[in-house]
Amino acid sequence: MGWIEAIVLGLVQGFTEFLPISSTAHLLLASRAFGWGDPGAAYTAVIQIGTTLAVLLYFRKDIINIVSTWVQSLFKPELRGQTAAREGWYIIIGTIPIGVLGFAFRDSIEKGARNLWIIAIAMIGVGLILEVADRVGRRAKEISDLNVRDGLLYGLAQACALIPGVSRSGATISGGLFLGYTRVAALRYSFLLSIPAVLASGLFEARKIGTKGNEVSWGPTLLSTVIAFVVGYATIAWLLRYVASNSFRLFVIYRIIIGLVIIGFLIAGVSPTG
Repeated sequence: MGWIEAIVLGLVQGFTEFLPISSTAHLLLASRAFGWGDPGAAYTAVIQIGTTLAVLLYFRKDIINIVSTWVQSLFKPELRGQTAAREGWYIIIGTIPIGVLGFAFRDSIEKGARNLWIIAIAMIGVGLILEVADRVGRRAKEISDLNVRDGLLYGLAQACALIPGVSRSGATISGGLFLGYTRVAALRYSFLLSIPAVLASGLFEARKIGTKGNEVSWGPTLLSTVIAFVVGYATIAWLLRYVASNSFRLFVIYRIIIGLVIIGFLIAGVSPTG
């Protein structure tokens, strides 16, 4: 991997990680469009640490409150009913599905699932699901209304993001809207829920960077990660403002268009990415 490639993919990761349009799909599409080939699941997982660090920085006050209250609640029963303490448990519960399924199907995720047909179908399918969720969701519940059932269902929705093209944020936001949460609440919890899963995946896959059989070295990977962090932080700030007064229709339309274009090229026997 060259430095220009690292810069481009870092920008793509930062822009797309939090938008419900699938960063994994866009990294793969961008790589093929420029003739660079698939950067691989290991590289993708590691640079997602950059955008996760952006979440940690942006929501640092919330995260410190959740972690400290949860730890204290282990020894102080009177704190266990507080929202922050409950959020800590729900994030743990919600991380279990993607952890178990990600490990069980790791070979398929790294190889077989990374093809354009699956990405195209997932782009369209999840786009339609997001549209329905945004239309029928009551949008009345806040994060303080979280319970064990919702925490687990959020986690199952997040696990769907193991399929390239689904989008972690797209799946969890859709799940939150179906459960009756407001757009902003669904989005904020999507950010928080992603932290353990992405960090664990990135650290687990990091061992493959620079090894024999992996063409991606640490230099370009770190550059991509830093760029993803900076751009991702700005994207979080913009997206929270955007969804406060807008629907997700823009992203739905975008997903469907991209999916249909890819399918059109594939049917015609022409690679949509060079």
